[in-house]
Amino acid sequence: MIKPEAQIHIKNLRLRTYIGFNESEKQNKQDVVINAWIHYPAEQAFDTDDVDNAVNYRTICKEMIAHTENNRFLLLEKMTADLLELCMTSTHVTFAKIEVAKPHALRFADSVSLTLSATRDS
Repeated sequence: MIKPEAQIHIKNLRLRTYIGFNESEKQNKQDVVINAWIHYPAEQAFDTDDVDNAVNYRTICKEMIAHTENNRFLLLEKMTADLLELCMTSTHVTFAKIEVAKPHALRFADSVSLTLSATRDS
Protein backbone atom coordinates (compact mmCIF):
# COMPACT_ATOMS: atom_id res chain seq x y z
CA MET A 1 0.00 0.00 0.00
CA ILE A 2 1.38 3.39 -0.94
CA LYS A 3 1.51 6.21 1.56
CA PRO A 4 2.29 9.30 -0.47
CA GLU A 5 3.41 12.52 1.09
CA ALA A 6 1.91 15.63 -0.46
CA GLN A 7 4.32 18.42 -1.31
CA ILE A 8 2.71 21.81 -1.70
CA HIS A 9 4.86 24.51 -3.29
CA ILE A 10 3.75 28.13 -3.10
CA LYS A 11 5.96 29.52 -5.83
CA ASN A 12 7.25 33.08 -6.23
CA LEU A 13 4.75 34.90 -4.03
CA ARG A 14 5.64 38.54 -4.71
CA LEU A 15 4.88 40.99 -1.92
CA ARG A 16 6.07 44.36 -0.60
CA THR A 17 7.12 45.03 2.98
CA TYR A 18 9.48 47.01 5.17
CA ILE A 19 12.61 44.87 5.45
CA GLY A 20 16.06 46.02 6.49
CA PHE A 21 17.83 48.25 8.96
CA ASN A 22 19.19 51.06 6.76
CA GLU A 23 17.19 54.30 6.91
CA SER A 24 16.06 54.01 3.30
CA GLU A 25 14.87 50.43 3.97
CA LYS A 26 12.94 51.57 7.04
CA GLN A 27 11.20 54.32 5.06
CA ASN A 28 10.35 52.47 1.83
CA LYS A 29 8.67 49.16 1.20
CA GLN A 30 10.73 46.69 -0.81
CA ASP A 31 9.85 43.74 -2.97
CA VAL A 32 10.26 40.27 -1.52
CA VAL A 33 9.76 36.94 -3.25
CA ILE A 34 8.61 34.05 -1.08
CA ASN A 35 8.75 30.35 -1.83
CA ALA A 36 7.23 27.81 0.54
CA TRP A 37 7.39 24.02 0.51
CA ILE A 38 4.93 22.25 2.78
CA HIS A 39 4.81 18.46 3.22
CA TYR A 40 2.08 16.38 4.81
CA PRO A 41 0.82 12.78 4.59
CA ALA A 42 -1.86 12.80 1.90
CA GLU A 43 -3.44 9.38 2.39
CA GLN A 44 -6.47 10.59 4.37
CA ALA A 45 -7.01 13.51 2.03
CA PHE A 46 -7.17 11.43 -1.14
CA ASP A 47 -9.03 8.52 0.53
CA THR A 48 -11.82 10.74 1.86
CA ASP A 49 -11.71 13.70 -0.57
CA ASP A 50 -12.40 15.76 2.58
CA VAL A 51 -10.84 19.20 2.88
CA ASP A 52 -10.47 18.71 6.66
CA ASN A 53 -7.89 16.00 5.96
CA ALA A 54 -5.77 18.25 3.76
CA VAL A 55 -3.59 21.29 4.32
CA ASN A 56 -5.37 24.42 3.13
CA TYR A 57 -2.70 26.21 1.11
CA ARG A 58 -5.01 29.13 0.37
CA THR A 59 -5.37 29.88 4.09
CA ILE A 60 -1.60 29.62 4.60
CA CYS A 61 -0.96 31.92 1.65
CA LYS A 62 -3.43 34.53 2.94
CA GLU A 63 -1.77 34.43 6.39
CA MET A 64 1.66 34.84 4.80
CA ILE A 65 0.45 37.84 2.79
CA ALA A 66 -1.14 39.53 5.81
CA HIS A 67 1.87 38.92 8.04
CA THR A 68 4.36 40.16 5.45
CA GLU A 69 2.45 43.26 4.42
CA ASN A 70 1.37 44.32 7.93
CA ASN A 71 4.72 44.06 9.73
CA ARG A 72 8.21 45.53 9.65
CA PHE A 73 11.34 43.42 9.77
CA LEU A 74 14.97 44.31 10.37
CA LEU A 75 16.29 40.91 9.28
CA LEU A 76 15.44 38.29 6.68
CA GLU A 77 15.94 35.74 9.46
CA LYS A 78 13.00 37.12 11.48
CA MET A 79 10.65 37.38 8.53
CA THR A 80 11.55 33.91 7.28
CA ALA A 81 11.17 32.36 10.74
CA ASP A 82 7.73 33.96 11.17
CA LEU A 83 6.55 32.59 7.84
CA LEU A 84 7.94 29.15 8.65
CA GLU A 85 5.98 29.16 11.90
CA LEU A 86 2.79 30.01 9.97
CA CYS A 87 3.39 27.04 7.67
CA MET A 88 3.92 24.68 10.60
CA THR A 89 0.66 25.69 12.34
CA SER A 90 -1.41 22.87 10.84
CA THR A 91 -0.89 19.63 12.74
CA HIS A 92 -0.96 17.78 9.40
CA VAL A 93 2.31 19.44 8.31
CA THR A 94 5.40 17.26 8.81
CA PHE A 95 7.97 19.50 7.10
CA ALA A 96 8.13 23.04 5.80
CA LYS A 97 10.77 25.15 4.13
CA ILE A 98 10.60 28.88 3.43
CA GLU A 99 12.83 30.96 1.20
CA VAL A 100 12.57 34.76 1.26
CA ALA A 101 14.46 36.71 -1.39
CA LYS A 102 15.14 40.45 -1.62
CA PRO A 103 15.58 41.27 -5.31
CA HIS A 104 18.37 43.74 -6.06
CA ALA A 105 19.54 43.86 -2.42
CA LEU A 106 23.14 43.61 -3.59
CA ARG A 107 24.75 45.35 -6.48
CA PHE A 108 25.29 43.01 -9.44
CA ALA A 109 23.16 40.24 -7.88
CA ASP A 110 19.61 39.29 -8.84
CA SER A 111 18.69 38.83 -5.19
CA VAL A 112 19.74 37.77 -1.72
CA SER A 113 17.72 35.04 -0.08
CA LEU A 114 17.51 33.19 3.19
CA THR A 115 16.04 29.71 3.65
CA LEU A 116 14.83 28.08 6.86
CA SER A 117 13.19 24.68 7.32
CA ALA A 118 11.56 22.72 10.13
CA THR A 119 10.46 19.15 10.73
CA ARG A 120 7.71 18.18 13.14
CA ASP A 121 8.82 15.65 15.72
CA SER A 122 6.62 12.55 15.70
